[in-house]
Amino acid sequence: MDKPFIPAAENNKQAILAAARAWLEGVEHVLEIGAGTGQHAVHFAAALPALVWQTSDLAPQLPGIRAWVADAALANLPPPVELDVCARPWPVTGFDAIYAANLVHYMAWASVVALFAEAGERLPPAAPLLLYGPFNYAGRYLSEGNRRLDAWLAARDPAFAIRDFEALDELAVRHGLELCEDAALPANNRLLVWRRRREAV
Repeated sequence: MDKPFIPAAENNKQAILAAARAWLEGVEHVLEIGAGTGQHAVHFAAALPALVWQTSDLAPQLPGIRAWVADAALANLPPPVELDVCARPWPVTGFDAIYAANLVHYMAWASVVALFAEAGERLPPAAPLLLYGPFNYAGRYLSEGNRRLDAWLAARDPAFAIRDFEALDELAVRHGLELCEDAALPANNRLLVWRRRREAV
């Protein structure tokens, strides 16, 4: 099949990798949730050959990811696995980092809660959770473009929405994660990084 392609993923992959690289030092096995087309996975796995980059997504997305993975033929990029964040426990083990890009605004809030709950239970102490995308702060949009995106999301599915940073951080704390970085990236996006607290159980 032809490989699916999203221009935004091509445009933002280098900036995300530059911001995320320090948090992935020493990581052996990344689980990417909602890998979409697989473009980020191929770029990151090629740039970080010392770690295994495991893609996952809902079943309809897997053929496109498989096409990217097969074409890249990277030893550290295994075939994708089907993963629904609400179907707990997740069918993947052994990961010591979680990465997701442009995902939580395409989820119902219950799915966001499940993502953080599983991260808090399954990540090893000090392991990172990295989320990239648009976020609101104190209920305010960072740009008019984000406001339009939120309206488009609501029209597509009332359960979708740009998430408030404060609500996400509250979830993180509740599940044993602590904020380590909130980095500004191009196009009014952010990279949020939490780590599982060392004392979390």
